[in-house]
Amino acid sequence: MHDLNGQVALIAGIGCVGEGWGNGIAIATLFARQGATLFGCDLSLEAAEKSKAKILAESPKADVRVVQGDVTSSASMENVVAGCMKAHGRIDILVNNVGRAEPGDPATMSEAVWDKQMELNLKSVYVSTHIVLPIMEKQATGGAVVNISSVAGLRYIGSPHIAYSTAKAAIHSFTRSTAVMFARKGVRLNTVVPGLINTPLVKMIFEEKLGEDYEKISKLRDEQVPMGRMGSAWDVANAVLFLASREAGYITGTEIVVDGGFTQSTGRM
Repeated sequence: MHDLNGQVALIAGIGCVGEGWGNGIAIATLFARQGATLFGCDLSLEAAEKSKAKILAESPKADVRVVQGDVTSSASMENVVAGCMKAHGRIDILVNNVGRAEPGDPATMSEAVWDKQMELNLKSVYVSTHIVLPIMEKQATGGAVVNISSVAGLRYIGSPHIAYSTAKAAIHSFTRSTAVMFARKGVRLNTVVPGLINTPLVKMIFEEKLGEDYEKISKLRDEQVPMGRMGSAWDVANAVLFLASREAGYITGTEIVVDGGFTQSTGRM
C-alpha cells in the first residue's frame, strides 16, 4: 500500500525545527520509507540539512536532496524546481507545507503584517503550484499536489489570527478550483487540514514568542479535542501520504480534516 518507489516528491517546508517531529520532516520521512525520491527546500538550509540527516539515519539508502528556497519568491522557487528537474527529470508529487500565524484582528493588524501573512500562507502555495503544474501536466502519469491548510480556515477556533485563517480558507478554494481545471490533465490536487497538532514549532512559538508555559498550554489544547489529545505530525503525514499515493487516484478537489473531531465540537467537553 502507498508504494512511492520511482516517484519524485518535491516538499516545500522540509526543514526540522527544534527536537521532535514537525509536519515537514514527518512527511518526508514517511515518503522515504515508502520509497520516494525526495527533493526538499526550506528557507533555512540548516533546518533542511537537519531533516536530511534525520531521514538518512533511519533510511540510509534513501535518495534525499535539499536546497535553500524562499516559497514566497518566484525566482527562488524557479531555481528549486529547476534543481529538482535537473537531478530527476520529473516531479510526481508536490507538497506545500509552509505556514505561520501572526495574531491580530482586522482592526488591530497592520497592513504590513497582513501582506506578509498572505505571502507566506497563500502566495507560497500559488507560486510553487504555478511553476510545477506545467511540468506535471506534460507527464504521462500526471502528478499529485497536496496542500497543507488548517482548521482555522474552516471556522473560528478561539484565537484572533485573521490573516492566517483567511489565507488558509483561500487555500481550500484555490485547491478545489485548480483540481477541476486540471482533472483531465492527470493532475490531482487535495488539501490536508490539520487541527491542534503538537509539534516543536508550536512549542517554540508558545514558549519563545508568547512566553507561555507549554506544558500548561498542552493540557488545555488536549482538553479542547474530543479525542482528548492533540494530534502529532505523523497524523498529518499519514493523510498526506494517502492523498499523494496511487490508492487515492480517484480523489481530487477535496480535503482530509485531521483534527480528532475538533471542528465538529464547541471545544467544551
